[in-house]
Amino acid sequence: MLGGQALTKKEPLNFKVSKTVGLISDTHVPKRARCIPKRVFEIFENVDYIIHAGDLVELAVVNELEKIAPVLAVRGNMDGIEVAAAFPRLNSLKVFDWKIGVTHDPNILYGFNKMNETAEDNEFDVFVYGHTHVADIKWEGKILYVNPGSPTDPPSPMVKPSVGLLKITKEAIAPEIIDL
Repeated sequence: MLGGQALTKKEPLNFKVSKTVGLISDTHVPKRARCIPKRVFEIFENVDYIIHAGDLVELAVVNELEKIAPVLAVRGNMDGIEVAAAFPRLNSLKVFDWKIGVTHDPNILYGFNKMNETAEDNEFDVFVYGHTHVADIKWEGKILYVNPGSPTDPPSPMVKPSVGLLKITKEAIAPEIIDL
């Protein structure tokens, strides 16, 4: 489990979670996995929202996740016509005054600058992304970047399947990666 410090606008005396957002990406159901692991549903059991950062492969993934909470999703490079027609490449959600953006592939192979430019141009406080299947939490200036990894398709035996959580108050956001 990777932890992180809270991203704050004001330093809270007591961090009391008001909203929780589940983060998931690269499920690849049913091509690389038959279904979303049951552990994901346990972790997301009390979330207020779920963000899926693409490569769902089938719309049924969103239908399953929506049994838990409303889902904000984007299409990924492995998504077919049906998913691509249903979701944009870039999307966002506002929780309190925090703007959370999501994309699948932020072109990090060409450097962090493009992803940072997209986040700044859209005034995101948090930018969630996928594509690499590797979980990561990173702060660049005032922007928090989170990749929840993949719960079904880690890129190597050295990388564990994972999802993420954002615990949010009006004053702060605390990210967490949870290994399955």
